[in-house]
Amino acid sequence: MSVHARLRATVPAPLPVSQAGPPEITGPPGRRMLVQRSDGEVVAQPLDEDFAPRGAGVRFPAPWPRRRGTWEVAPDASLAVFAGVHSVRAVEPSGATRWEVRHGCWYGACRELHTSYETYAERPDHRYPESGSVGFSADGRLVWAHVRGPLPEGESSPETADEWLVVDAGSGRVLGRADAEAVAAGSFHLPHPTDPGQMGLSIGEGQDGAPLRWGRWDGTELTVDRLEEDQCLLGLSPSGDRLMTVSHDQDSLAVRNSGGAVVDALDWDAGTVIPRHPDAQAEGDEDEGEVERCWDWAGGFLDETTLVASTTECDEEWGRGRHWLVAASGARAVVPITYPSQVTGIPTALGGGVWSTPSDACDVLHVWEPGGLDDVDGLDG
Repeated sequence: MSVHARLRATVPAPLPVSQAGPPEITGPPGRRMLVQRSDGEVVAQPLDEDFAPRGAGVRFPAPWPRRRGTWEVAPDASLAVFAGVHSVRAVEPSGATRWEVRHGCWYGACRELHTSYETYAERPDHRYPESGSVGFSADGRLVWAHVRGPLPEGESSPETADEWLVVDAGSGRVLGRADAEAVAAGSFHLPHPTDPGQMGLSIGEGQDGAPLRWGRWDGTELTVDRLEEDQCLLGLSPSGDRLMTVSHDQDSLAVRNSGGAVVDALDWDAGTVIPRHPDAQAEGDEDEGEVERCWDWAGGFLDETTLVASTTECDEEWGRGRHWLVAASGARAVVPITYPSQVTGIPTALGGGVWSTPSDACDVLHVWEPGGLDDVDGLDG
């Protein structure tokens, strides 16, 4: 049994891919944007319900090249925040800096507090730094920032490597800060869809692990919960009550609550539920036991009880990568997705029952919705 994907929309990239990174669709239904980053700018194009451009796009001049950090655009496309090697900087469409929070250098051996990008731009040892990330709260009023300590002002423990900040998006004032209890190579934020005071932070420490943090800001104090260790946070359900995680070693996909506990035994072992790739060696071959099955660090919630996931990394040895719809209710099925044309890359959940995949050249995003689900218990089509 398989689920047939139906093409909902084709969305071209606003910038040439020869000059920019791949495009992505961000934001919940009703507030979706197509965003893309080049070395010189970020473009944010609001989309309507049919994924067509809505009004004029917004361009934000970038303060440093895209390989030197991460970035995020506010939900109303009024501000872009860049998480760089030495600071977090908020930039308006005019190019003006609204605010900047400086922090320690993300190049691990550097103990300088740089005053500008230009002070290390040409230094060979700063070409490939680690990085933090930023995320806007659901209402756009707060910026959550994962940074390398220390900050120029305020106290922090000598044992603190990474800090998690809550920043006023309008003024840049640091409202709260906490020890992230990690030494990151990279990270990303996932905001609670309805509560501006909650945020997920998924941290990668390379081979050392994948710490997962859940933050709560009550207007006065930032508290941070350490969730299940070595889990990568991939998505939140529309209510924000459920988290989708894949383990650091990629063998387990799970649905959890905001406390990190697996919900109702919703935990799928790749080696058990994912069938062998159809092009893998035949049954009885001597190397049969070496056929690895693992989840990608990709996917998310299509609705409150349906997820999209993929196994392209382990499939690539044998042929085309596979995508899956996962029902977290009813039959709790893991069902392969078939497409009307060849699809490459990994799926990105967009909510509202749809997901996207990139074209081969990454210059177009294809938006899909499930079809032919009447005979699949637990999936709402």
